[in-house]
Amino acid sequence: MRTNRILLGALTLSATLTLFPAASAVAEEIRVPVGTQADRDQASFPGTGMSQASVRASWGSPLEIQGPVGQPPISQWHYQNFVVYFENDRVIHTVLKHNR
Repeated sequence: MRTNRILLGALTLSATLTLFPAASAVAEEIRVPVGTQADRDQASFPGTGMSQASVRASWGSPLEIQGPVGQPPISQWHYQNFVVYFENDRVIHTVLKHNR
């Protein structure tokens, strides 16, 4: 009889976990249309492969320079609306700053 109770308890627990697997999981989905994520006109930001000299000639001196750090050396040039990431002397990525 004790074995039946244990078996019944295990079946009840198994059924509960099967029927309500995500009872404690809560998620919120946020959708941002691609066109409204940022006003990113490629011509108005430094492109991949540009040299530091050409970035400085086109956009002026950065507000702040961080780095270089690591190997290969990575540095960041901070402008008012974007940050330019360099590997050695070449742009590897440009990131827009979030405007609140």
